[in-house]
Amino acid sequence: MTKRIFRSKPWYREPWPWFLMSLPAVAVVAGLTTAWIAFKTADGLVVGDYYKEGLAINQTLERDDAARALGLVATLKSEDGMLVLTLAGRLQAYPRQLTLTLAHPTHQGMDHTLALRYVGRGRYLAALPAMPDGKWHAQLVDAASAWRLAGVLHSPFNTPVTLSSEPIVQQPKGDLNGRRTQPAV
Repeated sequence: MTKRIFRSKPWYREPWPWFLMSLPAVAVVAGLTTAWIAFKTADGLVVGDYYKEGLAINQTLERDDAARALGLVATLKSEDGMLVLTLAGRLQAYPRQLTLTLAHPTHQGMDHTLALRYVGRGRYLAALPAMPDGKWHAQLVDAASAWRLAGVLHSPFNTPVTLSSEPIVQQPKGDLNGRRTQPAV
Protein backbone atom coordinates (compact mmCIF):
# COMPACT_ATOMS: atom_id res chain seq x y z
CA MET A 1 0.00 0.00 0.00
CA THR A 2 1.39 3.29 -1.13
CA LYS A 3 0.60 6.51 0.48
CA ARG A 4 0.16 9.48 -1.69
CA ILE A 5 1.05 12.74 -0.26
CA PHE A 6 -1.28 15.47 -1.39
CA ARG A 7 0.41 18.78 -1.57
CA SER A 8 -1.81 21.77 -2.01
CA LYS A 9 -0.74 24.70 -4.11
CA PRO A 10 -0.78 28.20 -2.70
CA TRP A 11 -4.17 29.87 -3.13
CA TYR A 12 -2.94 32.31 -5.74
CA ARG A 13 -2.01 29.42 -8.04
CA GLU A 14 -5.54 28.05 -8.05
CA PRO A 15 -7.96 29.29 -10.80
CA TRP A 16 -11.16 29.40 -8.74
CA PRO A 17 -10.21 32.20 -6.32
CA TRP A 18 -9.24 34.38 -9.31
CA PHE A 19 -12.49 33.59 -11.08
CA LEU A 20 -14.56 34.42 -8.00
CA MET A 21 -12.66 37.70 -7.45
CA SER A 22 -13.02 38.70 -11.10
CA LEU A 23 -16.83 38.91 -10.93
CA PRO A 24 -16.96 41.77 -8.37
CA ALA A 25 -13.95 43.42 -10.06
CA VAL A 26 -15.81 43.52 -13.41
CA ALA A 27 -18.87 45.01 -11.68
CA VAL A 28 -16.72 47.75 -10.11
CA VAL A 29 -15.10 48.59 -13.46
CA ALA A 30 -18.52 48.68 -15.18
CA GLY A 31 -19.89 50.96 -12.45
CA LEU A 32 -16.96 53.35 -12.73
CA THR A 33 -17.32 53.41 -16.53
CA THR A 34 -21.03 54.18 -16.22
CA ALA A 35 -20.33 57.00 -13.76
CA TRP A 36 -17.66 58.44 -16.08
CA ILE A 37 -20.05 58.39 -19.06
CA ALA A 38 -22.79 60.04 -16.96
CA PHE A 39 -20.51 62.90 -15.89
CA LYS A 40 -18.90 63.46 -19.31
CA THR A 41 -22.09 63.58 -21.43
CA ALA A 42 -24.66 66.33 -20.97
CA ASP A 43 -28.36 65.60 -20.83
CA GLY A 44 -29.73 68.17 -23.29
CA LEU A 45 -33.35 67.36 -22.52
CA VAL A 46 -33.28 68.68 -18.95
CA VAL A 47 -34.31 72.31 -18.55
CA GLY A 48 -32.38 74.38 -16.02
CA ASP A 49 -35.17 76.71 -14.91
CA TYR A 50 -38.41 74.79 -14.56
CA TYR A 51 -40.36 77.75 -13.20
CA LYS A 52 -39.69 79.96 -16.24
CA GLU A 53 -40.51 77.06 -18.56
CA GLY A 54 -43.84 76.62 -16.75
CA LEU A 55 -44.68 80.29 -17.22
CA ALA A 56 -43.70 80.09 -20.90
CA ILE A 57 -46.30 77.35 -21.46
CA ASN A 58 -49.07 79.92 -21.00
CA GLN A 59 -47.53 82.12 -23.72
CA THR A 60 -47.31 79.11 -26.03
CA LEU A 61 -50.97 78.30 -25.47
CA GLU A 62 -51.90 81.92 -26.22
CA ARG A 63 -49.96 81.72 -29.51
CA ASP A 64 -51.82 78.50 -30.41
CA ASP A 65 -55.12 80.26 -29.67
CA ALA A 66 -54.10 83.20 -31.88
CA ALA A 67 -53.29 80.84 -34.77
CA ARG A 68 -56.60 79.04 -34.27
CA ALA A 69 -58.50 82.37 -34.31
CA LEU A 70 -56.81 83.30 -37.60
CA GLY A 71 -57.57 79.86 -39.06
CA LEU A 72 -53.91 79.35 -39.94
CA VAL A 73 -52.73 76.15 -41.61
CA ALA A 74 -49.35 75.57 -43.25
CA THR A 75 -48.29 72.86 -45.67
CA LEU A 76 -44.62 71.88 -45.97
CA LYS A 77 -43.16 70.04 -48.93
CA SER A 78 -39.78 69.49 -50.53
CA GLU A 79 -39.12 70.60 -54.10
CA ASP A 80 -35.65 70.34 -55.69
CA GLY A 81 -33.76 70.66 -52.40
CA MET A 82 -35.88 73.59 -51.27
CA LEU A 83 -38.43 73.64 -48.49
CA VAL A 84 -41.70 75.15 -49.74
CA LEU A 85 -44.25 76.29 -47.19
CA THR A 86 -47.75 77.38 -48.15
CA LEU A 87 -49.55 79.41 -45.49
CA ALA A 88 -53.33 79.80 -45.54
CA GLY A 89 -55.65 81.63 -43.18
CA ARG A 90 -57.30 84.95 -42.42
CA LEU A 91 -54.20 87.14 -42.35
CA GLN A 92 -54.44 90.84 -43.21
CA ALA A 93 -50.93 90.70 -44.66
CA TYR A 94 -48.43 87.89 -45.01
CA PRO A 95 -45.28 88.28 -42.90
CA ARG A 96 -42.09 88.88 -44.91
CA GLN A 97 -40.32 86.12 -43.00
CA LEU A 98 -41.26 83.10 -40.88
CA THR A 99 -39.12 80.95 -38.61
CA LEU A 100 -39.37 77.18 -38.80
CA THR A 101 -37.72 75.10 -36.09
CA LEU A 102 -37.10 71.44 -36.86
CA ALA A 103 -36.35 69.76 -33.53
CA HIS A 104 -35.05 66.20 -33.21
CA PRO A 105 -36.89 64.47 -30.35
CA THR A 106 -33.76 63.11 -28.66
CA HIS A 107 -30.66 64.94 -29.98
CA GLN A 108 -30.77 68.66 -29.34
CA GLY A 109 -27.57 69.20 -31.34
CA MET A 110 -29.33 68.08 -34.53
CA ASP A 111 -32.02 70.80 -34.37
CA HIS A 112 -32.37 73.24 -37.28
CA THR A 113 -33.83 76.75 -37.35
CA LEU A 114 -34.77 77.97 -40.83
CA ALA A 115 -35.66 81.48 -41.97
CA LEU A 116 -38.39 81.20 -44.61
CA ARG A 117 -38.70 84.18 -46.98
CA TYR A 118 -41.96 85.24 -48.56
CA VAL A 119 -42.14 84.77 -52.35
CA GLY A 120 -45.81 85.66 -52.92
CA ARG A 121 -49.29 84.10 -52.86
CA GLY A 122 -48.80 82.67 -49.37
CA ARG A 123 -45.64 80.76 -50.31
CA TYR A 124 -42.35 80.78 -48.43
CA LEU A 125 -38.97 79.23 -49.38
CA ALA A 126 -35.83 78.07 -47.57
CA ALA A 127 -32.96 75.72 -48.34
CA LEU A 128 -33.72 72.25 -47.00
CA PRO A 129 -30.91 71.16 -44.67
CA ALA A 130 -29.50 67.64 -44.66
CA MET A 131 -31.48 65.76 -42.03
CA PRO A 132 -30.97 62.19 -40.85
CA ASP A 133 -33.91 59.84 -41.30
CA GLY A 134 -36.37 59.89 -38.44
CA LYS A 135 -39.04 61.83 -36.65
CA TRP A 136 -38.85 65.64 -36.33
CA HIS A 137 -41.02 68.14 -34.47
CA ALA A 138 -41.76 71.23 -36.56
CA GLN A 139 -42.75 74.61 -35.13
CA LEU A 140 -43.58 77.64 -37.27
CA VAL A 141 -43.76 81.17 -35.85
CA ASP A 142 -44.00 84.67 -37.28
CA ALA A 143 -41.34 87.30 -36.58
CA ALA A 144 -43.34 88.82 -33.71
CA SER A 145 -44.10 85.36 -32.20
CA ALA A 146 -47.78 86.31 -32.18
CA TRP A 147 -48.90 82.85 -33.36
CA ARG A 148 -47.50 79.34 -33.62
CA LEU A 149 -48.21 76.27 -35.77
CA ALA A 150 -46.79 72.85 -34.97
CA GLY A 151 -46.67 69.35 -36.37
CA VAL A 152 -44.60 66.23 -36.82
CA LEU A 153 -42.73 65.22 -39.95
CA HIS A 154 -40.66 62.22 -40.90
CA SER A 155 -37.54 62.28 -43.02
CA PRO A 156 -36.77 61.46 -45.70
CA PHE A 157 -39.16 64.26 -46.48
CA ASN A 158 -41.22 62.75 -49.34
CA THR A 159 -44.83 63.65 -48.58
CA PRO A 160 -46.38 67.04 -47.72
CA VAL A 161 -46.87 67.75 -44.00
CA THR A 162 -49.56 69.97 -42.49
CA LEU A 163 -48.82 72.22 -39.53
CA SER A 164 -51.73 73.45 -37.46
CA SER A 165 -52.51 75.07 -34.14
CA GLU A 166 -53.66 71.66 -32.88
CA PRO A 167 -50.83 69.25 -33.74
CA ILE A 168 -51.85 65.69 -34.44
CA VAL A 169 -49.21 63.01 -34.03
CA GLN A 170 -48.93 61.34 -37.42
CA GLN A 171 -47.38 57.90 -37.60
CA PRO A 172 -45.51 56.98 -40.77
CA LYS A 173 -47.14 54.43 -42.99
CA GLY A 174 -44.56 51.68 -43.36
CA ASP A 175 -42.44 49.27 -41.44
CA LEU A 176 -40.06 50.21 -38.63
CA ASN A 177 -37.29 51.06 -41.11
CA GLY A 178 -39.44 53.69 -42.81
CA ARG A 179 -40.05 51.68 -46.00
CA ARG A 180 -43.56 51.88 -47.36
CA THR A 181 -45.43 48.64 -47.12
CA GLN A 182 -47.25 47.34 -50.16
CA PRO A 183 -50.80 46.02 -49.82
CA ALA A 184 -51.18 42.27 -50.24
CA VAL A 185 -52.58 41.24 -53.59
